[in-house]
Amino acid sequence: MRILITNDDGIDAPGLAVLHEIANQLVDETGEVWTVAPLIEQSGVGHCVSYTHPMQIEKRGPRQFAVEGTPADCVLAGLFHVMVDHPPELVLSGVNRGNNSGENAVYSGTVGASMEAALHGCRSIALSQSIGVRNRGGDAFDAARTHSVSLIRKLLELDVWKSSNDYSLFYNVNFPPRPAAEVLGTRLVSQGLRSNGTFRVVPYQSPSRRQFLYVQGPPQDGPTQPGTDVHANLAGYVSVTPMRADLTSTDGMRALDGAFGASPT
Repeated sequence: MRILITNDDGIDAPGLAVLHEIANQLVDETGEVWTVAPLIEQSGVGHCVSYTHPMQIEKRGPRQFAVEGTPADCVLAGLFHVMVDHPPELVLSGVNRGNNSGENAVYSGTVGASMEAALHGCRSIALSQSIGVRNRGGDAFDAARTHSVSLIRKLLELDVWKSSNDYSLFYNVNFPPRPAAEVLGTRLVSQGLRSNGTFRVVPYQSPSRRQFLYVQGPPQDGPTQPGTDVHANLAGYVSVTPMRADLTSTDGMRALDGAFGASPT
């Protein structure tokens, strides 16, 4: 198996080294792990691509490249340049330091990379490690390092990457903020929404009286409904959420059915 790995924390991030370990356990002696990751941290860029300017790519080592661009750019670079002659059979994004559950998934470059891969028909999984008081002081990635391989193998075995929708599925996986030995299991859940606030900006005036705005996120322990990713993670479970790039609201379509005439055939 040929695997492409990327992230949004940057090519030198510890989580990418963990993902490289994970990917190497998934390939046999004929397989290969290729890295195409951002030159610098790109957290919060979502599914952004560098549409209006070119990006520099730099070879860092055997099958390892740094791209002066976003995580989605890195996937494009991997598919259409670095691995163009032998495309990857699996794209893994992460392991992100911090959760990408709930509304965080919308902002996440980790998830954005997996979404871009899925748009090209590639099997893709985003992996993120929640950080909390139980795992902040030791090996923060212990849960992801320990439980990722078996989980990825199971998703590959189940082989659910297509649905009735034209858009391919990808998977958003979040590991709970605790050591591997304290993980209670895995749950298939929907994306949640924290009830304790959203992103906002906080003003700051520098000593030279220039005005700056800092983006501030909400607390990460806000409650969500049972059956959602945030709820599962806070309870000690790994969350698995199937996603796709289609942003259509099916309940909104039902609520507005007939309001604007029949759909064209």
